[in-house]
Amino acid sequence: MRYFLFFISVLIISPSFTQEFNGQNACLSDEEYRLYELINEYRKEKDLPAIPLSYSLCYVAAAHAWDLQVNQPEGGRCNMHSWSDKGPWSGCCYTEDHKKAECLWTKPSELTDYDDFGYEIAYYSSKTVDQHIDIALAALKGWKDSPGHNHMIINKYGWKRMKWNAIGIGIYGNYALIWFGEEKDSVGRPELCP
Repeated sequence: MRYFLFFISVLIISPSFTQEFNGQNACLSDEEYRLYELINEYRKEKDLPAIPLSYSLCYVAAAHAWDLQVNQPEGGRCNMHSWSDKGPWSGCCYTEDHKKAECLWTKPSELTDYDDFGYEIAYYSSKTVDQHIDIALAALKGWKDSPGHNHMIINKYGWKRMKWNAIGIGIYGNYALIWFGEEKDSVGRPELCP
């Protein structure tokens, strides 16, 4: 009987069974807005223009941060750019060889009216946002220390020909994500969360 009750309590408490992405996470928390400001300050140091906030890309970033935290689609060959099949999106396993990159790039048009590719950088911390002193600063430092991520932020090398006209920020649990897009977002920018 004790084992049966334990099993039931695990089902009731487990976030993967009880939580659903509600889509209201497209507003920006204080920490998400701080990360947005830090990214643009860093770009300004490199004589690059600020990137306008995108409601649509913030929605995608929030959805993916939530999916990574709650459904944990990464594992095995699937990295942090993977999506589970447990939400209003199609699942995909993103591998190091980038063979399924389009499954990531098309998430903005799959989930919103943003009709262009989106490009993501992701950061994982062993501490959740609630436990972290400054996850925005830690994420930016991690990306700056990683040449591939840094190049995307400041449009160098393979990203030089791209002009970012939209950015989305999502922080949830242990994850911080940024989505970049070339097209302007017709929906506009998100509001700060109350």
